[in-house]
Amino acid sequence: MAKIHSTAVISKKAHLGKDVEVGPYSVIGDNVKIGKATKILNNVTIEGCVDIGENNKIFSGAVIGSPPQDLKYKGEESFLVIGNNNIIREYVTINTGTKGNTTKIADGNLIMAYSHIAHDCEVGNRCIFANNATLAGHVSVEDEVVIGGLSAVHQFVNIGKLAIIGGCSKVVQDVPPYSTCDGHPAKVYSINSVGLKRANIAKNTIHQLKTAFKILFHSGLSFTHAAKKLEEEFKDFSPELSHLISFVKNSKRGISR
Repeated sequence: MAKIHSTAVISKKAHLGKDVEVGPYSVIGDNVKIGKATKILNNVTIEGCVDIGENNKIFSGAVIGSPPQDLKYKGEESFLVIGNNNIIREYVTINTGTKGNTTKIADGNLIMAYSHIAHDCEVGNRCIFANNATLAGHVSVEDEVVIGGLSAVHQFVNIGKLAIIGGCSKVVQDVPPYSTCDGHPAKVYSINSVGLKRANIAKNTIHQLKTAFKILFHSGLSFTHAAKKLEEEFKDFSPELSHLISFVKNSKRGISR
């Protein structure tokens, strides 16, 4: 049975699962669906077409499902889908997609205070956004990414799996998987060795990725030619190396140098 504070305002059209908790002065709109055991603290606003999964915790002052901050948006139906086991801290703002589109956040993420996730973004699993991390529209963040506090990511940028971005960075081009990136504008500095070890990536795979990064960033080749050289250089491709090559080859904004 849901546990709802007497001062909370909840639409009769909203759907709350078993054991959902809603704190004082929170507001939940018509088209909101909240999965079981999700906890919503005080003064939270959830509006728009929003589907929130199970066992999430949303802290004070967060605004979830507000309309996109896009001048092209004229009130058309759009969506936000949030998975399970996410922690959304104080005053986080997350927008729905633009016309007919969906903003998506997967499972197990920690989104710290005052962070912003704009329209049409896709966030993978087990990511960490430090305080005031900001995603512009149409940003894609793969699994297990760490974005430092006060960092801003330009629209349409892709951030690869297990990348880590230093605080106060200005990210204007794609960040390759398994990298450390920092600066204004952000640049790739090295492989994310600590993150790879914590993720239990095999030592030979880490060595393979280090060699790949040397070819990508220190050979003097263009990324197109460097990716081709990688395909010729290695006989056995780990899944991680295959993903890195694919990411580089498919980049549309270009890779951060």
